[in-house]
Amino acid sequence: MKDETKIVVSGRNPEDNFGIVNPPVYHASTVLYSSLAELQQAHRDRAEGKQVVTYGRIGTPTSWSLENAVADLEGGYRTQVFPSGLAACSFAIQAFVKSGDHILVTDSVYNPTRQFCETVLKKFGVQTTYYDPLIGKGIAELIQDNTTVIFTESPGSQTFEMQDIPAIAEIAHQHGAVVIMDNTWASPLFYKPFEHGVDVSIQAGTKYIVGHSDVMIGTVTTTEKHWPALQAAANQMGQTSGPDDVYLAQRGLRTLSVRLKQHMENAIKIAKWLEDRPEVHSVLHPALESHPQHDLWKRDFLGASGLFSFRLKACSKEAMAAFLDNLELFGMGYSWGGYESLIIYADPSSYRTATTWDNSNPLIRVHIGLEDPEDLMADLSAGFEKLAAAS
Repeated sequence: MKDETKIVVSGRNPEDNFGIVNPPVYHASTVLYSSLAELQQAHRDRAEGKQVVTYGRIGTPTSWSLENAVADLEGGYRTQVFPSGLAACSFAIQAFVKSGDHILVTDSVYNPTRQFCETVLKKFGVQTTYYDPLIGKGIAELIQDNTTVIFTESPGSQTFEMQDIPAIAEIAHQHGAVVIMDNTWASPLFYKPFEHGVDVSIQAGTKYIVGHSDVMIGTVTTTEKHWPALQAAANQMGQTSGPDDVYLAQRGLRTLSVRLKQHMENAIKIAKWLEDRPEVHSVLHPALESHPQHDLWKRDFLGASGLFSFRLKACSKEAMAAFLDNLELFGMGYSWGGYESLIIYADPSSYRTATTWDNSNPLIRVHIGLEDPEDLMADLSAGFEKLAAAS
């Protein structure tokens, strides 16, 4: 079954819902049983891994509709929903570490994930080493006897380095380490993590799964081998997401394919246009032939999203502010993946530790939304005029 079809049919069972197309929204905490035998059977079924309603926090047909659809799309065994993308990242790691362990994390990781490693994990005695995202099989040199997790993200947050995930996974598995990947940028449509050796895949569903900038949610999908550890960690720490947010996420998922293709088309068009702008030093978009790891993207990925960065030629802070402050269609704000275009200034040099980032050419991250790209280019052109005037 093709992904476009899976998006429509996965996680839906109208025959179990009076023929109604969309899964029901259950607002549930307490679940009642007609007898002790029924209660005990339900808990036996749950212990065997079956999706059984026992308590609202443990899962309902509402949460399973999203979880089953995401697992189907990613090619994993099961999926657990979390209340945010960061919660998904932090619990995906936490499920596979204990005090005294060592983990490896890409230096281009989403910065809040880095902060989790530097605070919570460090407090509980888990050591983190950051590695160059271009390391490939060289990661073998960093693995220690107590290394239990290698956390990847491709392309890298803000700077868009591509990682050789299959090479890293091969080395990791030789040493018994779990490979975790933040797969939010490509989504399950444009990157199939489990086909490339990943054990645990994360989606900040807030972004493309939801697609409308109105819900915080995250998902973690695993192989069958790694599912019990994740499920136990999530349940023990009370991780869940509200039914209305889950419903909006599974509704957004149904249009992921058409939205993401348009984001990709618009973004590539604007990225190529930016390459020819005199104000631009370079464009960091893996789908462009000018990207240093374009061949890796072409080998492993099925498409691209609307998120990329570009570097301005050296300019004053005042000139950069004039450019950013006078845009009309690009909102200045965090997150991405919604229907609208966004833009922010980023400074990776402020937190990189395993690699050095030269910020002499200011880094601008954009998310290209669903607006007409001609209008977006006109807006950027007007902003570049303000930049030139301020210079």
